[in-house]
Amino acid sequence: MAETVQQALRDLLENDTAAIVHDTGRWTWREHLQEASAQAAALLSLMDHDRPVHVGALLGNTPAFLHAIAGAGLAGFPLVGINNTRRGEGLARDILRADCQILLTDAEHAPLLDGLDLGDVIVFDVASPEWRALVDGAGPLEPYREVGPTDPFMLIFTSGTSGDPKPVMLAHMMVLFSGGTLVPRFSITSDDVVYLSMPLFHSNAILAGWCVSLCSGAAMAPASFSASHFLDDVRRYGATYMNYVGKPLAYILATVERPDDIDNPLRVAFGNEATDRDIEEFGRRFDCTVWDGFGSTEAAVIITRDEGTPPGSIGRGLPGVDVYDPETLTPCAHAEFDDNGALINADKAVGQLVNTQGAGFFTGYYNDEAATNECLRGGMFWSGDLAYKDADGWIYLAGRTADWMRVDGENLAAAPIERILQRLPQLSRVAVYGVPDDHVGDQIMTAIVLRDETSLVPEEFENFLSEQADLSPKAWPRYVRIAADLPTTATNKILKRALEKEGPTAGNGVLWVRENEKYVVA
Repeated sequence: MAETVQQALRDLLENDTAAIVHDTGRWTWREHLQEASAQAAALLSLMDHDRPVHVGALLGNTPAFLHAIAGAGLAGFPLVGINNTRRGEGLARDILRADCQILLTDAEHAPLLDGLDLGDVIVFDVASPEWRALVDGAGPLEPYREVGPTDPFMLIFTSGTSGDPKPVMLAHMMVLFSGGTLVPRFSITSDDVVYLSMPLFHSNAILAGWCVSLCSGAAMAPASFSASHFLDDVRRYGATYMNYVGKPLAYILATVERPDDIDNPLRVAFGNEATDRDIEEFGRRFDCTVWDGFGSTEAAVIITRDEGTPPGSIGRGLPGVDVYDPETLTPCAHAEFDDNGALINADKAVGQLVNTQGAGFFTGYYNDEAATNECLRGGMFWSGDLAYKDADGWIYLAGRTADWMRVDGENLAAAPIERILQRLPQLSRVAVYGVPDDHVGDQIMTAIVLRDETSLVPEEFENFLSEQADLSPKAWPRYVRIAADLPTTATNKILKRALEKEGPTAGNGVLWVRENEKYVVA
């Protein structure tokens, strides 16, 4: 039984089943890992082994990125996933913060480096003759080291929804734990095809997608996510399994349904942050199983949906996962609900998701002891995510720590309001956030994206809100913006910071304001 990614990849070295299917070509596992080994050997020949042996990948979801991931795993050095939506000094800071000696890029992303001071970082375009000659001239791979289970396999930056991204050291053991859990759960074999359309520089792609192929020998189909091309991709590649993070299911469901949508090979969609409605609708429309869970990039807090998970809940946590008050360092009170299902003790029940047993699979942020210590206060891991838990152990998200709103002297969390608004049939995506009140505290604002070929008028929205028995009158949005799209991270998470900065006076789309108990167009 392999204990590291390095060992698991070696087990596939002589495997002649499909490893990569892509519009530009197809590779067996033997061919894929031969190329990966040659690339890793070339990289090691150029690096200073007295410095951190780190290689950055500023690439799209292509076979080149998969070669880089496998090469680093076989060679025993960490690959650094560089967020290709970062720009300017932020991008340069990520590359330098992770101590990359070499940066691999391609023609699409190389222009992002123009004008940036990267010091002595060596940059290669993986499609250039120079890189090809270097790889072809490399000798047999002599690994940098034999790694252990807790050694970093990749450095993966957090999403940056609530601050600057931090590089998480993703351990070899976590990749094998994820793959070893998902493969038997979904009966994945080498006959399956894993559709990889989430960014390969992010943990979801590795811990919910790539690891499945590693642990089963299933083929990988790397792609750039597109709601309009999704079904064509699935059919063309014969994809049977997909991973997701954020709102991709909502994007896909926003497209017009076709009678033949059900005619596709997809069996399983696994990921996190989908709504109850989207989980049900996606499974029905595409005739597949959708399994949604929760896990932070740090892999310290893991929550899974069990059979019987109540509406709105994300499931139960693994041992040690709880909801704590960050001030008293004690467990929060169990959530209490009124007869309509509304939370009635938010001040006492809402706290931060923690792992009381410590760091879990989290081995720290690279070269950032202060940030590591900050999230490991009191011997527990503090996730930064707000939640509440009922007496039966079911956990409900309440947003990030910045998602508290103070409305008329009452604390309100954004996520429960979002869950109620998601019942609106026309709605595709929604964000609820606070904007400053003219006098004190906050006013609630929501930004909404509608499904394709649907519409919404103020009277309909007001009637919908009045029918939601579990929506407190204080939770009715003061401002509503109907937008064509919402700002997101590369992992499809809505950037509320950008929306909050715009406030009610900026941004695109149509703005409604609630005045005299009615919504009117501003």
